[in-house]
Amino acid sequence: MLEILNKIYPIFLSENTKKRTEKLILYVALLGFFVHLLLILLSRYNIQGFEFKSEFFQNPISAVYTPFSFILVYEVYLLIYYLPKSFTTYITKQYEIITLIIIRKLFKDLSNLELNSSWFEIKGDLQFTYDILAAVILFYLIYQFQKQGVRKSDQKRRNHSKIERFINRKRIIAVLLVPTFFLMAIVTFSDWLTSISFAEELLPSFETINNLFFDEFFTVLILVDVVLLLISFFYTDKFHKIIRNSGFVVSTILIRLSFSVSGLVSTVLIVSAVLFGLSIIIIHNMYENNSLREINNI
Repeated sequence: MLEILNKIYPIFLSENTKKRTEKLILYVALLGFFVHLLLILLSRYNIQGFEFKSEFFQNPISAVYTPFSFILVYEVYLLIYYLPKSFTTYITKQYEIITLIIIRKLFKDLSNLELNSSWFEIKGDLQFTYDILAAVILFYLIYQFQKQGVRKSDQKRRNHSKIERFINRKRIIAVLLVPTFFLMAIVTFSDWLTSISFAEELLPSFETINNLFFDEFFTVLILVDVVLLLISFFYTDKFHKIIRNSGFVVSTILIRLSFSVSGLVSTVLIVSAVLFGLSIIIIHNMYENNSLREINNI
């Protein structure tokens, strides 16, 4: 099993594969951006009979939504890439993905802002205010989360054989996730293409497009986090580590729940998820530091 893993793993998740994937995604993102701009131009001037009623084809600013969608695809790949390497970085990537989803949504909302004195009475403008504040708060919370993660990883590790076995099991999960998410993306995109129509009454709502793929993506992540939690029981019985891993599962569930609601409730759930994860890792590190002091005092 280990030999098969060592052969497959570099194909999907080596440094070289990561660089090639990054370059490919950047080219596709640029192409998507210019194609979206072209469609907006065709629609605005009704060239060759093209006239799209969707809000995605009314303002050039909304074209930024397309490259951001491809950047999010790359972030999904990075999440899988870092899963075997660092559990904290893996969780950080989850937080970065949901933050980028909010940023992507802001570009769409920017193109539809109604700039007048009734700002706080207009639902769209009000949601834009919530999201832009949430993006800043999340950016700061993720920064603090990364600091706590670095602090944890700097601590001395013991029992390398157990750690190696745990890493190998995470590599197996990562290898399985690559084709899983790839197939999910293809199926989701194919279903969306078959259902889409440029007729105004048949266009999917923005919320449907914004949640496309990622609601199912975070559902799978919940299952992955639970599997990692159960596997971790084989390697540690320390209370604070069990609580940390369980807390990260709860955090992922809160993010997933944000896709089932809209407006302010969705934004609050996302911020609460990251804040909860940050609180968990801060308390976990306090436990770790206390354990180190007790060892040094013996």
